[in-house]
Formats: sequence, C-alpha cells, structure tokens
Amino acid sequence: MLSRVSAACAFLPMLLALITAAPAAVAPPDATVKSEGDYVIENFHFASGETLPELRLHYTTLGKAHRNAQGRVDNAVLIVHGTGGSGRSLLVDRFAGVLFGKDQPLDANRYYIILPDAIGHGRSSKPSDGLHARFPRYDYQDMVNAQYALVTQGLHVNHLRLVMGTSMGCMHTWIWGETMPDFVDALMPLACLPIPIAGRNRLWRAMIIDAIHADPQWLQGEYKTEPLAGLRTAAGVLLIAGSAPIQMQLALPTRDLADDYLQKYMERELQDLDANDLVYQVDASRDYDPSAGLEKIRAPLMWINSGDDFINPPELAIAEREVKRVKNGRFILLPASEQTHGHGTHTWAAVWQQYLRQLLESSAGGASSAGS
Repeated sequence: MLSRVSAACAFLPMLLALITAAPAAVAPPDATVKSEGDYVIENFHFASGETLPELRLHYTTLGKAHRNAQGRVDNAVLIVHGTGGSGRSLLVDRFAGVLFGKDQPLDANRYYIILPDAIGHGRSSKPSDGLHARFPRYDYQDMVNAQYALVTQGLHVNHLRLVMGTSMGCMHTWIWGETMPDFVDALMPLACLPIPIAGRNRLWRAMIIDAIHADPQWLQGEYKTEPLAGLRTAAGVLLIAGSAPIQMQLALPTRDLADDYLQKYMERELQDLDANDLVYQVDASRDYDPSAGLEKIRAPLMWINSGDDFINPPELAIAEREVKRVKNGRFILLPASEQTHGHGTHTWAAVWQQYLRQLLESSAGGASSAGS
C-alpha cells in the first residue's frame, strides 16, 4: 500500500537494487515547465466535524494548462499517489520516465500534469507538523475535496482530461468519478477495489495501528521519541503487503540474502517513518466505500490490477463483478509474471502503458486535442 514500501519491494533480481535508497527523481523533459507550490485552504471542514484554520496542500506540476475556444482546460491530468507517498514519489524512472517524455502517453509538453501531496502526506499538512494526535481525523473524501479545491481554486483548472491514481490514489479515482462525473473525461484506477476495506485488507491495516498504539512509547501520540517497536511491526506488515512473490524469490534466493535485505530495509524505513503520520494514513481508509454509486460514473474508465497483488487478491473476483456496473468501464487483470511487482505494479508503467494509450484514444471525444 505505501508507495515508498511498494518501491522498496519492487525489485529486479539484484541485491544492490534491494538495499539502495529510493530511486532519484527523474528530471522532466527539457521543454517542460515544472513548478512546485503550496495552496492554503482557509477553515477547511473535515467530514469528522473538525476544522483546520489553514490546510496546506503541496503540489508539483509539469507542463502548461491549455484552454479551448470555450475557455475550458482540455489537457489537465491529475495523478494521485498511494499511502505514504507524495506527488514527487511518482517522479521516478519506472513511472515518469515511461509516461511523461516526448511522444509518451502523457507527454508533459502536451499535457498539464498535476501531482498533489494528499492531506497527511509529503509537504502537505500532516500530524507531524505539530498537532500530532490532535490533527483532524481525515478520510478519503476529505482528501478528494481538498484535491478538488487545489485544482479548481488553486490552479484555476475547470476540467480534467484524466484522473489516474495508484493504490490509495486508485481509490480516490473512484471517488472522483462518482462525485464529479462531468468534471473528468477519463479515469484510470490502478491497484484497488471499489468496495469497503474489509477482510484481510482491513486486518493488516488494523494490525499496523494496533502495533503502534500498543507500544509503551506511543503515549497517545505525544511520544518524545518514535515508538520503534510498533513501527518495526508496522514496517514488517507493509513489507509483506507490498511484496511480489516472484520478484522476492528472484532477488533473495538464499537465506543470507533475505536476512541481509530485511536488516537494511528496517534500518532505512525506521529512519523515515513517523508514527502519527502512519496511523492517520492507514486509518483514512476506514469509511471508504464507493460501491453504492458505481452506476453514477459516466467517464470511460480503465481499471488495472495485477495477479500478484496481496492487497487486492484476484481470486476474490470482485473486480470482474463490479466492473459490470460501470457503464463505460473496462477491467484488466495483469497475470503475475517476472514483469509484475505485486501491489507495486501500479508504478511500473511499462507493464500497463498500452492500456493508458487506449483509454486516452477512446475518451478523446470528450476533449479537444491536448495542448494543440
């Protein structure tokens, strides 16, 4: 689920790749305009009834917005990251390097690409900024509402050509499609299901939260030092949830390699994780449930999961059932192979980019030529 953990688990069979830090960000194409900024929403109201006087949303954009003759932006693409990630976490070679370059599916010289940091993530407002466990208990609808405010009020974009999301962002994509059906031309959810978080998916999330809360150093979120015992358990659960069996076996074929990797993985993860931020991030999925409104989605939708996804196991056959309720929906299950990377396949764009091209072509009637 965690973008960072998915990245850590999605490896080629080389130990060096397993023990190095997260990949460096990819520079945008030379002609591309790149910008970063913060949009502040005053008196943001959360579904819980809480209010934050100032909610900061950090964002990265590539390219320029283009308006058609009617004044509608026709080339804006919103891409939403997974739990624990940020907009910049998608600026890596296996994702941005496959999608945003010249003549690639989302060529940043033609499209206006918006990469927000969701509430509680990256450089956006989050518990570790200072409120700790007093930070408003946000959920996915809050996060989408804030993204909408950023897009429309902060960036002055009045229409989206595409909403695409990975993992948590995948679930946000379903919410976008249901709650703003006429605002988006196309939808591409990657690695999720449009049903409540239940079954095994709920259990591993609850295990993470319980492990942190049970740590004596937790102190109701007012810890002086990170509750490392709880975070170690959480990191281990995340490692398994985001792993790919084939990739792991190829990369760690011996006991010593596996043990060495686990040690280095834990050392790296425990340097970066914040307990409050992690609890809030995992808890935000608690009331996610777009299942009742799937028929409301009008935009063409291309939904992709992979056969080796621990978090969204294909044997449940939920996707095949639910996609029938989406008028213009198509579901693709990528068979598990040496090219897939478990739940983290959502960020390996080379595996599924052809379906993105198909979606953009099939939905072109809803928008004029991007950036032309």
